[in-house]
Amino acid sequence: MDEALERLRDLPYEDLGFAELDHHRALRTGFPEVVLGEGKTAEQVASIAGKLAARNDRLLVTRAGPETYRAVKDAVPDAVYHATARAITLDRSGEAKRPGVAVCCAGTSDLPVAEEAAVTAELMGSAAERLYDVGVAGIHRLLDKMAALRAARALVVVAGMEGALPSVVAGLVAAPVIAVPTSTGYGASFKGLAPLLAMLNACAAGVAVVNIDNGFGAGYLAAVINRQAWQGAPE
Repeated sequence: MDEALERLRDLPYEDLGFAELDHHRALRTGFPEVVLGEGKTAEQVASIAGKLAARNDRLLVTRAGPETYRAVKDAVPDAVYHATARAITLDRSGEAKRPGVAVCCAGTSDLPVAEEAAVTAELMGSAAERLYDVGVAGIHRLLDKMAALRAARALVVVAGMEGALPSVVAGLVAAPVIAVPTSTGYGASFKGLAPLLAMLNACAAGVAVVNIDNGFGAGYLAAVINRQAWQGAPE
C-alpha cells in the first residue's frame, strides 16, 4: 500500500515542452502511453521514448520509419524495429504470451496494417496467430484455416478493396471480429472509405470496426478482449 501511494503521489504527467507524457496511463489501463511517430521529428520521438522507457517495462511507437528508429535506439538501446509494421517496441516485462488472438488480412498489400495489429497484440501479452493473404477472391485459402480461426478468442480482420472479408469471417466463428479497412485498392475504394462503409454495414453479427489503416487500435482491442477472457477462465 505504501508503494502504491508513493506512485500515486508522483506527478501524473511530465512536461517536455512539446509533449506532456501521461505516466499514469499504465496504472489506469494496464498499458503505457503509446507514441504515434507520424508527424513528430525523430528527436522528439526519441526524447519521448527515452522518458517512457525509464518508467515502464514496455514501449510502443507506431508509424515510425528507420530514421526515427535510429534516434530511438540511441536513447533506448534494447528497442526493436518491426519494419513491415513500421513500429518500434520494447518489452522488458518477461510476460508469457497467451494464445487467443488471430490476425487475418485479405492480401499482401494489407500486411503493414495487419502487422501493426499483430505487434501491438503481442506487446500486450497475447500470442498473435497470423493468417495472411486469405481474401475472398480465393475463399478456399480462408476455409483451409478454419481450425485456427475458431480457436481464437478475438480476431482482427484486415481488408481493403471492397472490404468483404470481415463479414465472411464473422459468419464462420463465435468470437468477436474487429474489422480494419485499409487504404489499399483502386480509385473507387476512395482510399479506404469504401471498405470502411462496407464493414460498418456488415450483415454478419459480432463485427466491430476501427478507423482506416488503424491496425494499432484493432490489435489493442483484441488483446484486451483476450486478456479479459483469460482472467475470467477457470484455473
